[in-house]
Amino acid sequence: MSTLTLKGPSWATARQHRRALWLAVAAVAVSLAVIGGLRIWDASKDAELPDRWGRGYDLLRAAMAQFSQGMLALPLLVGAFVAGPLIAREFESGTYKLSLTQSITPVTWLRTKLLTATAASLATTLALTAVYLIGWQRVSGTYGLHWAERGPYEATGTVLASYVLLAIAVGALVGQLVRRTLVAMAATGGVVGLVMLALGAFRWDLLPVRTITGRAHEGVYALQAPGSGLLMEQGLISAGGQRLPGYFCYDTDVPDGSCRPDEAISAQYLDYHPFAHFWPTQLIESGILLALAALATHAAFRVLRARLPRHRPGRRA
Repeated sequence: MSTLTLKGPSWATARQHRRALWLAVAAVAVSLAVIGGLRIWDASKDAELPDRWGRGYDLLRAAMAQFSQGMLALPLLVGAFVAGPLIAREFESGTYKLSLTQSITPVTWLRTKLLTATAASLATTLALTAVYLIGWQRVSGTYGLHWAERGPYEATGTVLASYVLLAIAVGALVGQLVRRTLVAMAATGGVVGLVMLALGAFRWDLLPVRTITGRAHEGVYALQAPGSGLLMEQGLISAGGQRLPGYFCYDTDVPDGSCRPDEAISAQYLDYHPFAHFWPTQLIESGILLALAALATHAAFRVLRARLPRHRPGRRA
């Protein structure tokens, strides 16, 4: 285990939380066994089954759908751990005072904990991402597993690691402010969850959409996003060039009101994001998250210096 090669405060932190480290290793091992096993089963499909459909493939899709949700929860779990057991519990129990008598400063104490947590969390995130990509190669583009969906989007790019770094920084700040283990864990999960919801809601506004138009007359169907593009909006264009909601159809008796017999329709339009927008959006969102993480980390050390201003190595806090 990594505790064998670490020294000083880093070794003490890793040893103190060795159960969490072993749990992370177990999570990666179980994920690899499940996804890898299902890929092997799918590869040895029964020749009598049609196309790619079979029990192995179906179970792989189901496992990947659950895996996607688990990857979304990873930053919440990391943030809760840093805020609670790693930081707040030290203040709640007073054990941080013992650490500060071992010839280390408060800044060194906090920096060591955050560096150890960051190394372990990023290693776990990268390992789980690698396992996820093993299954993703097979099921990508199927229902519920589109590249822009919540879960697959985070798990196949850079933003998941960025969310993890933000969670560590927020956990360090909240843990010091709250100093109650369970409350700090809940508060950190809430803050990180709100950031994930907010950026998830607005990430596709970061880049301009592409637009295609088509004719609207009898025998013409609604436009479809090219390739695996993400549909953002579609509708009709009036004779005056105004965008209108609804779909073109020549049967004016359709009861749902989607037809527009009240307007002179000249064309239809569709706004979408192509797959080419995946990495630019990932990098922009990651930049935002890293900036927020830097601010939270700076605030965490400012709070530490304000609360333990006179401590010197070897003197009790």
